[in-house]
Amino acid sequence: MKVYPYPRLRAATAIAVDGAAVTVPGSPREALSASARSVIDRVLALGTAETEGWDAATLKISATVPESSARPDSPWTDLRVYALLTEGATNTRLTACLAPTAGNPCHWTGELNLARADISDRARLSAQVVATVEGVPGRLIGESKDDWFIDVSADVPVRDRPFETVRHSFAEGPHWLRRMKDAPWIVDPSGKLPTVHINTDVEGIEALLDADGRGIESAVGELLAAQMASDIWLAVFHAALGDLELDEWGRPLFPGGWRGSVLREMLPDIFPEQPVETALRTLHQRRVGVGGWTDVQPRIHYAAARRGGASSTLIQAVRGLERLRREDDE
Repeated sequence: MKVYPYPRLRAATAIAVDGAAVTVPGSPREALSASARSVIDRVLALGTAETEGWDAATLKISATVPESSARPDSPWTDLRVYALLTEGATNTRLTACLAPTAGNPCHWTGELNLARADISDRARLSAQVVATVEGVPGRLIGESKDDWFIDVSADVPVRDRPFETVRHSFAEGPHWLRRMKDAPWIVDPSGKLPTVHINTDVEGIEALLDADGRGIESAVGELLAAQMASDIWLAVFHAALGDLELDEWGRPLFPGGWRGSVLREMLPDIFPEQPVETALRTLHQRRVGVGGWTDVQPRIHYAAARRGGASSTLIQAVRGLERLRREDDE
């Protein structure tokens, strides 16, 4: 534990990658889809880019600093927030100065540009908060705890593994699953990482999920995977919402780890007209009975389906099936 001879922020700063794009010389940017990012594992996989030979990437970054950082009686001035990208293998150290958003001094956003040659394999993205304290400028008063990884070659955004996935018979598996033996899968978000239990008793489900190629099985398998992803987002969102703590004024606080990241990721789709901190308070008020909790459910389901990629997967599957139909008719 480090000891600092000056006041510092007690709570950690949260950092997130909100989007990314890659470019090649003379070509427009290719924006990566949401599937390139995992807010659970906090990983961005640049290997998902369809642009071959890309040589530069731009990351859209946001950071949320503790509310105490902006109080009028705080012991610091000239507050600044930086995004920091580092990799030991290449000795890379890139920084980007973020800017506070209008009307919300706790939410900072910006972009960080990097060259493909800057990263050999996987770099760490963190946030640092610096300020003038006791007349000394540039003092580190806060930093992020749950950092992101930027992987330049991975096609799947995983830290060590994706959501924990277990395939077993529900009829013969853990006792609590036996009464759910008709379900194709169940999401358990209670652990360090969400666990998806896949029921091997459902005939053909493993073959569909593992299918590869251009056949009907592959298209149906992609639809199943998208539905599963939507179910995961819905389950982890409600788990995160149920893990809220309140400050001394009774206002909800973002939880740490993947739970806080999930809330920050989905709230803009639920209340797009509100900053995430305000949206969290609105959602909490509705959940405890102030306002319409039922009315917000369609928005939550929309946000989960959008993050799970249900719409784009459905469109691709329909096109694939139509192509197969035309080929059979020829």
